[in-house]
Amino acid sequence: MAGLLLAAGAGRRMGGAKALLRHPDGAPWVARAAQVLAEGGCRPVIVVLGAAADEAVALVPEDVPVVVATEWAEGMGASLRAGLSALEPPAVAVLIGLVDTPGVTAETVRRLIALAAPDALARATYQGRPGHPVLIGREHWAGVRATARGDAGAREYLAGRPVTLVECGDVGDGRDIDRPEDR
Repeated sequence: MAGLLLAAGAGRRMGGAKALLRHPDGAPWVARAAQVLAEGGCRPVIVVLGAAADEAVALVPEDVPVVVATEWAEGMGASLRAGLSALEPPAVAVLIGLVDTPGVTAETVRRLIALAAPDALARATYQGRPGHPVLIGREHWAGVRATARGDAGAREYLAGRPVTLVECGDVGDGRDIDRPEDR
């Protein structure tokens, strides 16, 4: 069960690449998010970088592989395609997390990966509202890569397909931190 952490964006609304941001205690967002995926049971965890990749790579834990999305400026779709292309075929499914959702917990991850299967489609919800992370079974990877464009990620692929919603509001916070005032 692989984990894919998307951290390639320029963070224009935030004022800089989110992969370079740190929590108030000094911990890099990217390192903590990768740790949450690993603590939740994802193996391997792969981090996708793009904007400021040369600087951000130093913030990624040494044992975590990094993929650079060369077309990162296109949006999340490019990051998702690069990450999915880097996964090894033995992975049954992948859990896709975002660097800018620091309220996701290891328990959130565990709830989703409990559903891992080659045909799985599932996503975390928070008080009924769909959020991240998202679980995508191996049988869907080609379809997701084909439709992942712009900043929508897997949204187009997931629309109209049966996606299992997993309530996680009792163990995490799915807020997407896009602007400094969101922190």
